[in-house]
Amino acid sequence: MIKISILYPNNEGARFDFRYYVERHMPMSIDLLSVHPGYRGVSVEQGVGGAVPGAEPAYVAMCHFLFDALESFLAAYTPHAAVLQGDMPNYTDIVPLIQVNEVLIAR
Repeated sequence: MIKISILYPNNEGARFDFRYYVERHMPMSIDLLSVHPGYRGVSVEQGVGGAVPGAEPAYVAMCHFLFDALESFLAAYTPHAAVLQGDMPNYTDIVPLIQVNEVLIAR
């Protein structure tokens, strides 16, 4: 299984509209990507703190898609890339970091 992580750095002065992201963008993303048979799930997280109490989080938001293989994710995402990326200005001005991981342990 692989995890595709979309990480939004907590840049000072950056804009991130959680309401739009959770109520509009992510439901659209899930509707489009979850129809692929390799889709395994998704989680969305809001950063609330850093390693030291009171510290700012490194990321304001994170989204993690789970798929059975990278090829499955690409097959699900690629046809909808323009729509999903085109919606980003509606909720943020942050350029996200993308990381692909192989999941070694999940319980």
